[in-house]
Parts: sequence; structure tokens; C-alpha cells
Amino acid sequence: MPPFQFVDRHSLPPSLRGGAVAIGNFDGVHRGHQAVLEAALTVARQRDIPAVGVTFEPHPRDVFRPEHPVFRLTPAPVKARLVEAVGLDGLVSIPFSSAFATQSPEEFVERVLVDELDIRHVVVGWNFHFGQGRHGTPQKLRELGERHGFSVDVIAPFETEDGYTVSSSAVRDRLAEGVLAEATGLLGWHWFFEGTVVDGDKRGRTIGFPTANIRLPPQVRLSEGVYAVFAEIDGIRHAGVASWGRRPTFDNGAPVFETFVFDFSGDLYGKTITIMPIAYLRPELKFDGVAALIEQMNHDAEEGRTLLAAFDGFTALDRALWRP
Repeated sequence: MPPFQFVDRHSLPPSLRGGAVAIGNFDGVHRGHQAVLEAALTVARQRDIPAVGVTFEPHPRDVFRPEHPVFRLTPAPVKARLVEAVGLDGLVSIPFSSAFATQSPEEFVERVLVDELDIRHVVVGWNFHFGQGRHGTPQKLRELGERHGFSVDVIAPFETEDGYTVSSSAVRDRLAEGVLAEATGLLGWHWFFEGTVVDGDKRGRTIGFPTANIRLPPQVRLSEGVYAVFAEIDGIRHAGVASWGRRPTFDNGAPVFETFVFDFSGDLYGKTITIMPIAYLRPELKFDGVAALIEQMNHDAEEGRTLLAAFDGFTALDRALWRP
């Protein structure tokens, strides 16, 4: 097979036709999503056909409820990286719109799955719905598969060892609560985000803590506070501590993710870097002056260094995504 390909449905290469496909939004590519993807991969390898993920962009909730945009755990490029790390041969992105949503379940299957993708097998989750009014169900998909000559697998809800049903909403809730270990348990990898370093007020460098500042989308529901993080810069992983919040000691302004990278002195302005929060250290606090803030930041940095130096919790997907 050629290298992994992330493509739009209208630029589908022949190498991704005739395969076993896994269909879903896959926001988060959590352990439940991975079960769907891996089931398609297993069939593909058994039949010697491509293993392909099929997803939708933008997220359907953003189309139907634009006034309440969803907290995207994995924007499209990150989603593609994860699908590749699982082992699939490609990811096909279907542009989602109100017009696209009006087609019947039969039209979706015939136009997209049969005519465009020429599928041999399809895997979906137990709660997969498709077509106008979400009238398409897994049972409907099986019926259409019999008509058009492809087989169907439906994957049951995925539960963690503790009995929690895995879902993207549950991951978002854990991140909003600052419970990173539980979020990782649901995902099967440590959540991370990518962002471009922007100018800040440069106050950090005056107190010994120069930071790389990233503005996250307003819908991000990450608990405000201080984190121990890994930062990937130009392909190299660095340890650091970060503050996500509004700087109540100074201006209580718009939230910014500010990362102090240990033992790093390069210019980061304009660079796209990757941040992986590992541990929530404390909530954001307002201090009685700069001296008290510096004392606490020194403590945060020491705690972060100790924690990250001993960290050995990378998962198999983490190792596939991040360089050592």
C-alpha cells in the first residue's frame, strides 16, 4: 500500500477504493472509536483490501447548531494522525453541510459508499445514524449492504476496565474537570493540541518565566489552572509547566495557554508547537503581588520537573504519535 493518505471524498485515489471502511465522526479517536477502526483494519488485512476511515468535516453539530460550536478534541489534521497511528491506510473526509444531510439513507449508501468508495465491508458503532433525519440505523445499513453486496459489522459500546462507557462527551467532561488521567483512560492516549505561538504582554520574561503563548478556540473546555506539560518543538519533546487562564493577578483578561518550557531559549514566535498536558497541578489563583506569584511559580516548576522526569505513562498510541 502507498503511504497513508488523508483526502477529500472528491479526490479519492484508486488505492482507497474497494476497501473495508470504518465510518464515524471519530472526534477524539477514543478507545471506542479505535475498536471500530481496528475492526475494519482486521477485515482489510484478512481480505487484502485497503483499510479506510470515513469521517465528516465540519462536525455535524457545528452545522446544525453554529451558535454552540462543539469543543473539538481532534481537529481534522490531528484526527488523521491518530487514524494513521491506529494502522489504517487512509482517511476520507466527507464535507458535511445542511444539503448533504438531506439525502436519504439509500442515497448516502449508493452515492458515497457504493459509487465513490466501492466498499467491500463497513464497520460502524452501535449508535451510528445516517441520512435525512438520522433515519439510517445500523440495521438499515445491514439491509442496504445485502442489496449492494457489502458486509456490515456493528461494534457494541466500549467500556473501560472501571465500567465507564467511552464517549467523546465523557472525554470533554474529564478535561473540563482537570481529571487528565481519566481522560487518558477513555482516549487511550494523552490529549494534546497544536497552536501557533503569539505575542503576549512579555511580562513572564521580566519575572524569570518567559512563556510561549497560544490562544485556544473559545469552545475549548479545559479546566483553567496550572499543568505539567510536554511541548513538542521542531520535532523535539521538551518538559515544561503551563498556565491556562486569565491571569487574575494582573489583568483577568481573555484566556491564554502560557507555557514555560524548561531549559529552552529559542525564539518561538510564529511557530506551531504541540502541547500535551500531563498533570493538573493546581487551579488558577490570584496572588497578593508579584513576589508571591514568583514563589508559587518556582514551586510549580519544581513540581513539574520532578513529575515529568519520572513520567513513564506513554501509551502505544502516544509512542506512535510522538518522537522520543
